[in-house]
Amino acid sequence: MSGATVIGTEGLTKRFGDMTVVDGLDLDVHEGDLFGFLGPNGSGKTTTVRMLLGLVFASAGRVELLGQEMPERSAAVLPQVGALVEGPGFYPERSGRRNLVLIDAAGPGGSGHDRTSRIEAALERVGLAAVGRRPVKAYSTGMRQRLGLAAALLRRPRLLVLDEPTNGLDPQGIREVRTLLVELAREGTTVFLSSHLLGEVEAFCQRAAIVHRGRLMAQDRVDRLLAPTGTVWVETPDVDRAAAVVSTMSGSRVESQDQRRGLRIRLDGLAPEDLNARFVGAGIRVRELVRERLSLEEVFIRLTGETTRVDG
Repeated sequence: MSGATVIGTEGLTKRFGDMTVVDGLDLDVHEGDLFGFLGPNGSGKTTTVRMLLGLVFASAGRVELLGQEMPERSAAVLPQVGALVEGPGFYPERSGRRNLVLIDAAGPGGSGHDRTSRIEAALERVGLAAVGRRPVKAYSTGMRQRLGLAAALLRRPRLLVLDEPTNGLDPQGIREVRTLLVELAREGTTVFLSSHLLGEVEAFCQRAAIVHRGRLMAQDRVDRLLAPTGTVWVETPDVDRAAAVVSTMSGSRVESQDQRRGLRIRLDGLAPEDLNARFVGAGIRVRELVRERLSLEEVFIRLTGETTRVDG
């Protein structure tokens, strides 16, 4: 594991009896990443997160956080880590601010000298400054989720580990959390986001790992996972003539043809702009030419061979 690795696992495995929940996972999360850990519910994501934080012992393999072994070095590592796992738990009769005071005091490496200012800054950042004195029992589900995120931000962490952080939030709240996480990553915080929401990861994560049934299926930059497929869609009123032109090109072929939708063309090393130039040269009217890219859902289906939706 290189010095730039903030989260690294090698062969990470967790078994409960005869059931293997996490199976030989090798993760590599770099400093400053906004990293999406993507998979359907039941794929081992939360168990993995709990092993990363030393809350569950691995059956095999190893974990390294911030360059140190876990859970052996948890006392040194955890004060630098903010986490929100499986939904926040609070004292419902106490205010949001008071809950944060108790969480900060009880956490590893807690310090009271700047606690008030850190709590106010965390509440402000998640949009709860105006309701911090309200008892948590009066909070909505989304407000509790925001308070959990505030708790994760109390120590101004180097690493932020979040398990389904937008659960219970309305669309506006989801956008605000996404904006906040992007800002934190720009400021140097490494963000590890576990989610079953394809759109969440596709929208703003830089790198991602896809897990299925506890196994790592892919790990790369999101733009590489969603790279062009080598196929283009061409919308033209001259469908038959366009297909005839493609038939003269070595290697390229029409994969589907429809008078209304146009042509789906597999390019064999030919650039889309060169295809367009040939059409124009042949007098074919091109309304639109679009490179086909897979969505994360399509990537997941190709990797797993299953059609189970993971963005429900």
